[in-house]
Amino acid sequence: MDHEYRLLIDGELVPGVSAFDVVNPATGAAFASAPKADEAMLERAVAAAKRAQPAWSALPVEERAALVNKLADTLEARIGEFASLLTAEQGKPLDQAGYEIMGSVFTLRGFAAMRIEPKVLKDEGGNRVVEHRTPLGVVASITPWNFPVILLMNKLGPALMTGNTMIAKPAPTTPLTTLLFGELAQAILPPGVFNIVCDQNELGALITGHPDIAKVAFTGSTATGKKVMASSASTVKRVTLELGGNDAAIVMDDVDAKQAAKKVYQGAMTNAGQICVAIKRAYVPTPMYDEFCDELARLANEAIVDDGAKQGTTIGPVQNKMQFDKVNALIEDARSRGTVMTGGAPLDRAGYFIPPTIVRDLDDDAPLVREEQFGPVLPVLKYDDIEDVIARANDSEYGLGGTVWGKDLARATDVAMKIDTGTVWVNQHLAIDANIPFRGVKQSGLGAELGEAGLLEYTQAHIVNSVEFAEA
Repeated sequence: MDHEYRLLIDGELVPGVSAFDVVNPATGAAFASAPKADEAMLERAVAAAKRAQPAWSALPVEERAALVNKLADTLEARIGEFASLLTAEQGKPLDQAGYEIMGSVFTLRGFAAMRIEPKVLKDEGGNRVVEHRTPLGVVASITPWNFPVILLMNKLGPALMTGNTMIAKPAPTTPLTTLLFGELAQAILPPGVFNIVCDQNELGALITGHPDIAKVAFTGSTATGKKVMASSASTVKRVTLELGGNDAAIVMDDVDAKQAAKKVYQGAMTNAGQICVAIKRAYVPTPMYDEFCDELARLANEAIVDDGAKQGTTIGPVQNKMQFDKVNALIEDARSRGTVMTGGAPLDRAGYFIPPTIVRDLDDDAPLVREEQFGPVLPVLKYDDIEDVIARANDSEYGLGGTVWGKDLARATDVAMKIDTGTVWVNQHLAIDANIPFRGVKQSGLGAELGEAGLLEYTQAHIVNSVEFAEA
């Protein structure tokens, strides 16, 4: 691609101090370059955001909403261009890339429709107490490579609607869609309201420790999230952390094994399994275990693993070489502990392709069960007692999401209530909506994204407690 990508700083599209390659994971080769910012450029971006914030927050909320809606409309008008670029840098099939871009549009519109009204806490005897919500100031967004567009919108929408300005830092392996979005924003938002800096992981600590950045919204691994939290402590910075997950699917004994297997397979393999709330391990009743595993293997064998830009592809490559190596290592370990039913080895071709891999007969302590694989690999475990399997599902440092599949909705819901995660879906998966808060528990995160709760994360509660002046 011959497009010249630029950073967005103080309303201007500017070149970096240098450039770095962006690799198409379907080929393993560079296809574009991204501009690289240095510390001085970050300081310029922060200063611009700080300077722009008072005027932005002073705009009537309806005017801010109109500009956020304009961003959404402009993004929707170029959905094909963004989806193609997303597939090239991230690897997901083109239809899934289109869903991400359209989801980003819906997210921006969802936040544009939200309002926070002052909350009267007390109004009696001449004493009136009102809780107002005020912006934090400059916020930073640090986003990962699996959903680089929609995870940015999850942060940008509430930040702008509550009167904050933003510095965005995309993952170095998927910076291009963020930079292209910056071109849209440059023509719509006032200078300094939204800024983009790209790096190869050199600027993160400077952002999280910066005294003029009031909040960091981070999505990524738990290990990196801990570093973000530690660094942010130096300024007691607000943080939202949406971290890793090891989401369990519990299949109840009253469902059809093949039908349930299809749903679990889809929940595990979308985006080549590279979703924080992908199904990472499945628990199946012993009587239907063989049939369930056989159906998963059949579905895996039918998958079309190829370049996401090719029509008919159902699973694209793993996004980067580091993750590719990690997933392959987990598969090799699982081979010695259980039964690899299908897949199990990378494709002998350029790019980071791993076919969907189903592994059965593992123990609970296998690394593929205990760790977050973040790839197209699903361990399937059997169970005999529902209370026992609930305990096994909860025996994890993670607590992001989970699913329960059962015909008896009341019984399935009862199980869902006992799963120790921020979200549990019953008979569905990835039912994510801009109006529904999304949270992690344990080491899967801190704070909320989406919904009114996600909006409030970008505000400071400000109590005004007043009484009438009394003469002495």
